Amino acid sequence: MDTDVLVVGAGPTGLMLTHELRVAGVSAVVVDRLPERSELSRAGGVHPRTMEVLDQRGLLEPLLATGDYPVSPGHFAGRLFDPADHDSRLPGRFIPQTVVEDFLTDRLAGHGVGVRRAHELVGLAADEDGVTATLRHGSTTRTVRSAFLVAADGAHSTVRRLLGIAFPGRPGTDTALVADVRLRDTRPSRPAAAGQSHTTAADGSWAMQFPLGGDLRRLALGGPAHSLPREIPVTEEEIRAGLRTVYGPGVDLVEQRYTYRITNAARQVADYRHGRVFLAGDAAHIHLPIGGLGMNTGLQDAVNLGWKLAAAVHGWAPQGLLDSYQSERHPVAAGVLRIVQAQSLLMDWAGTGGPDVAATRELFDTLLQLPDTRRHLAARMAGLDIRYPMPGAPGHPLLGRRAPDLDLTGAQGPVRLHALLRAGRGLLLDPSGGSDLAAVARGWKDRVDRVPTSTATDALLIRPDGHVCWAAAQPYPSEPLAGALRRWFGEG
Repeated sequence: MDTDVLVVGAGPTGLMLTHELRVAGVSAVVVDRLPERSELSRAGGVHPRTMEVLDQRGLLEPLLATGDYPVSPGHFAGRLFDPADHDSRLPGRFIPQTVVEDFLTDRLAGHGVGVRRAHELVGLAADEDGVTATLRHGSTTRTVRSAFLVAADGAHSTVRRLLGIAFPGRPGTDTALVADVRLRDTRPSRPAAAGQSHTTAADGSWAMQFPLGGDLRRLALGGPAHSLPREIPVTEEEIRAGLRTVYGPGVDLVEQRYTYRITNAARQVADYRHGRVFLAGDAAHIHLPIGGLGMNTGLQDAVNLGWKLAAAVHGWAPQGLLDSYQSERHPVAAGVLRIVQAQSLLMDWAGTGGPDVAATRELFDTLLQLPDTRRHLAARMAGLDIRYPMPGAPGHPLLGRRAPDLDLTGAQGPVRLHALLRAGRGLLLDPSGGSDLAAVARGWKDRVDRVPTSTATDALLIRPDGHVCWAAAQPYPSEPLAGALRRWFGEG
């Protein structure tokens, strides 16, 4: 093998996956067909669950140190949440995708891993033992042999095309324009000027914007006047006309940067695994970019898959572990597609201006006054409600869910639970004070860290991605723990 894993695509998903593999001590090569990283900001928000995931790897503090990124309350169909609606100590932030990509690229360079740009995948053959990829770089063609290959190469995935993998779903029926802009706003009242805003006009036109840092903003304009073929360039006059229609004469364009058109296409591959080839991020699922769900879902795909591939490379992956990527992440993305489609209806993305849409939106706004409704939708949008199936395990409120970021007191003093996951290993939180759990866990000490603590009341076995895969209250039976260790961490 030339490398353990070949990652195709150097967007957030591919970079995060490569980082996960390097943390786990697995060799990885990441290639991208573009000669340079795109300057399009694209996604602009990092959700609370993704913030937690970054924190679990020690990435969050250095990422936030690269700039001043405002807190994002998040929204559902343009209706803003309150940060208190999120069950997390880490609020979301407005962090452009370009910043995330630059940061992860720099971190990989610190691991001695560079992105091989201008490397285009032109051939692919997979067998029972590995994958052979043919890459073209300028006038040179070479093959790379890897144990596994991950397609993180976006909505128009070359890997999908070469393997003939179908991408079923709904084609785009309407478009909207997106631009990174600077605006002049002389209105006496500027609602949501510092955060997200969604405003509609009588003719069905709508605008949405959020900050990208400084006075730069991401602007989306939609409705019948802007539903144009994607190949038609976005002009300054089109933006100015849309601003006048939605906001009136008090808002004007000062500077237009990157512009493009987006569609409401919604697609998802049926199978995330094809032998030794896996699909992640936009290569596996696409949808209307509402609320930054695409980048966040892709980053979490990467964290779910990374430790499982590493386990297979190191030789201790139990049977079914790699298949659990499909059973866990496919339903998550399917739910994202549904929740995006519901928002596009409430926002009247097509700009129909119909009375049925207005009536539905009025009812929804009433329901959103209920605290339980807000918390439920906030958790859905932030990725805080994800619960993976845990076959064969008894019921516990935390089973399958993300581990709470507890403040612990252990042998080494006070520490946050999430900080204990930075090595990318499993974690056994042991409050038993006895030797039974310790004796069981000893057989997996090369891949699971046991942390005695007097703070927690329940014993928790936590996977490297931060999800609880076994939990027990007193008297902390040791036999079920052994079964969970074998199920998720192989034979001891």
